[in-house]
Amino acid sequence: MAPSSDPLSASILAFMYFGDVVFAISGALTAARYRMDLVGFVLIGTITGIGGGTTRDLLLGRTVWWTQNPTELILCVAASLITFFFIRSDITRRKGMIWADALGLAAFSVVGCHIALTFGAPIVIAVFMGMLTATGGGVIRDILTGTQPLILCGKLYATAALFGSLGYAVLAQSSLPQGVAEMLAFLAAFSLRAAAIVFNIRMGPPGEFIRIGGQ
Repeated sequence: MAPSSDPLSASILAFMYFGDVVFAISGALTAARYRMDLVGFVLIGTITGIGGGTTRDLLLGRTVWWTQNPTELILCVAASLITFFFIRSDITRRKGMIWADALGLAAFSVVGCHIALTFGAPIVIAVFMGMLTATGGGVIRDILTGTQPLILCGKLYATAALFGSLGYAVLAQSSLPQGVAEMLAFLAAFSLRAAAIVFNIRMGPPGEFIRIGGQ
């Protein structure tokens, strides 16, 4: 299948820009925890917002989207600046970061898979690219701030992204309208990640498949 040059649909663009904003907020909130200055907020917020998609495009050999259309870059910078000027409470910073990250994870699992599919990638690769798009920015954020990456903590992070990406890949092949498939996959990924946050569900070490509650 030849790579597609068709423009992204309005619904995918909406998910992508939404993901940019909430991921940038999660990055900026992480910067707040480390008492970074304005430039630090913008840097960490922007890298969190566009990092996963940039990695995906480079691996696919696709033109990095924001280098041709700066909307994503502008949104990430704006979201980071707004967060810098309005965030106050330490508790709000931590909780806000976790939930903003969960929303971005769900949105980008759909966007990444869709873009890979339309570029001509096989379904298996597209699902992986969806997971990579969803987790890449958060991993870069955590590495730059010296935080243990969520993807390495057994917190149903990459698993939720994989669930959403796989769900979209399957639903996209059905007779459902594209917008419905996107929303269902988004809700699936977000619901799994939200359940993991609320009930402290984690993948366990060898010999213990899953943990619920506790430390």
